[in-house]
Amino acid sequence: MAKEPENKLLQSEEAEKLEEKSKEIIRKLDKESATRSFKNPLMKKIFFIACLLVSGYHLYTAAFGPPVTLVHRSLHVAMIMALGFLMYPAGKSSDMTKPSVLDWILSLLSFAAPIYIWSDYMGVVQRAGNPNNTDLAMATLLVVLVLECSRRVTGNALTILSVVFIIYGLFGREFPGMFMHRGYDWASLSNHFFANTEGIYGTSVSVAASYIFLFILFGTVMSKCGMGQFFNDIALALAGHTKGGPAKVSVIASGFLGSINGSAVANVVTTGAFTIPLMKKTGYSKEFSGAVEAAASVGGQLLPPIMGAAAFIMAEMISVPYSTIITWAAIPALLYYLSIVLQVHLRASKDGLIGLPKEQLPKTSDVMKCRSHLLLPVLFLLYMLFFSGTTVIFSAVMTILVTIVVSMFRKETRMSLSGFLDALANGAKQTVSVAVACACVGIIIGVCSKTGFGLTMANTIIALGSTSLLFTLFFTMITCMILGMGLPSIPAYIITATIAAPALAKLGIPAGAAHMFSFYYAMFANLTPPVALASFAAAGLSGGNPMKTGVASVKLAIAGFIVPFMFVYAPQLMLINTTLAEGAWVAASACVGVFLIAVSVEGYLFTRMAAWLRVVAAAGALLLIKPGFETDAIGLAVLLVVLFWQKKKAAKAVAA
Repeated sequence: MAKEPENKLLQSEEAEKLEEKSKEIIRKLDKESATRSFKNPLMKKIFFIACLLVSGYHLYTAAFGPPVTLVHRSLHVAMIMALGFLMYPAGKSSDMTKPSVLDWILSLLSFAAPIYIWSDYMGVVQRAGNPNNTDLAMATLLVVLVLECSRRVTGNALTILSVVFIIYGLFGREFPGMFMHRGYDWASLSNHFFANTEGIYGTSVSVAASYIFLFILFGTVMSKCGMGQFFNDIALALAGHTKGGPAKVSVIASGFLGSINGSAVANVVTTGAFTIPLMKKTGYSKEFSGAVEAAASVGGQLLPPIMGAAAFIMAEMISVPYSTIITWAAIPALLYYLSIVLQVHLRASKDGLIGLPKEQLPKTSDVMKCRSHLLLPVLFLLYMLFFSGTTVIFSAVMTILVTIVVSMFRKETRMSLSGFLDALANGAKQTVSVAVACACVGIIIGVCSKTGFGLTMANTIIALGSTSLLFTLFFTMITCMILGMGLPSIPAYIITATIAAPALAKLGIPAGAAHMFSFYYAMFANLTPPVALASFAAAGLSGGNPMKTGVASVKLAIAGFIVPFMFVYAPQLMLINTTLAEGAWVAASACVGVFLIAVSVEGYLFTRMAAWLRVVAAAGALLLIKPGFETDAIGLAVLLVVLFWQKKKAAKAVAA
């Protein structure tokens, strides 16, 4: 059913060209998705079975409990790296259809560490800090394998950063000023990465081996049932016919899909291949069309309930229930997407753009009749997380089972056995990029814990801010965005939270607000030039100028850059230490504030706005977003002034 409107809106020839362009963009910008395509039937079968075994292991340990910590985490890393060396080529000249002999050797060597740990578990643990030669050899092999696998899977940025931190750990005495430390020899440093839970086998790998794997698997099962098509169809049905309809479709569909898949670039390419051409046909510029898709795709990782899996690591790092993270994230995410939708609508009004013909769109009733039952697993997940009192892992396993059962309700969404096995295999493949990044970032975290670099960096940020909260927030924002450039979203958040969040915590900011602040700006590095992978991917699809698309993306995401400052100053925006009534009022006033932000950025409300009135509207927006009776009162007064002035100006224009 869903394909009919798609075929009417995009001709098949154009769709094929876009698909080819999407693949090219993926290969160029999204290192995580540039995997081999096996041609040999036997190789395909071997790899498929390997993926099923990896998924089977994680489902088994989720249901019945994992082995002892180091064995479980080391086996998880080994399995993921083994798949990674087979999936990802060593370089541009490597064969993209089959692994080389070296790839097979590295894949098999990945199991050396867990076999060694399993065979001498107590010895490895007891010798931590005083390794023997075999410990040193295994630790060195592990570090080399993790770095090489990370280089292949995520690109050079994370790998180089990890090597820089290793150098810092080894030669600390050579560094100047407050960054100097005692320095550690390779035996001590590598054993720290290998023999405890503060290095490679640390918190990030723990979360990847449990929550992240299961929720990625949940996403692949949902995708196999047709959830992505449901998002596209319902967005088209609800918003396609309105002013600037395709842009609103892009925002809605990309937001939902981004929450599940967690990759901004992949999300841009998946939904943008359909929505960007429609936006351009409606009349939006190439740059604005790409910017809408980029801003909406990046925001998906801020949107509950799944938040692209990074929320699980946040919950683990600050030791709060996952349901609490969802609650904290709800209003800021709402404000972010509301701002984009409003700007899209105002741009359409300013430029006189209309929506798509209703006869070319699916009907809401037909979409709901066909696929609305796919919402049941999401509702079940929310129930399990908030009201069941069970663990997140149990909730995830049960939700996967419920998804399979619910998919059977209608023929269009029913999964066959082969479809379910494909979903299991895809879950393992999609976890590789996240889990390898989590293992590599463990090297950075290990150096930070060994040398005290995180505390040093926090003191530096506070010193630069001169104990002023505003300046400290500003420098933290810059630090987060620089560290987030070119890194996958999850390691970007882990690194920024490790380095920047302590600076905010030292100033008395709640841990939730400090981590969410770091999370937001680590995500937005995907939008901001000069390294704006999501914006550049969208520009590749739209044919627009990449830098101009990046600038337009930042303008669309402006609320996302402002709101983190506001919830640090007023944690009520995250529903921290507040009542339900106060939270509802804060949300309502902040929504009005976001409306004024959109009006100010677009310079339009009923008619074009003067520059001075745009400044007034921006000031009123900031007052409304910041909770407080006085600020809300002044902000509402500004809103009335803007409405009155623009109505009067529009009436004069009509009369003339």
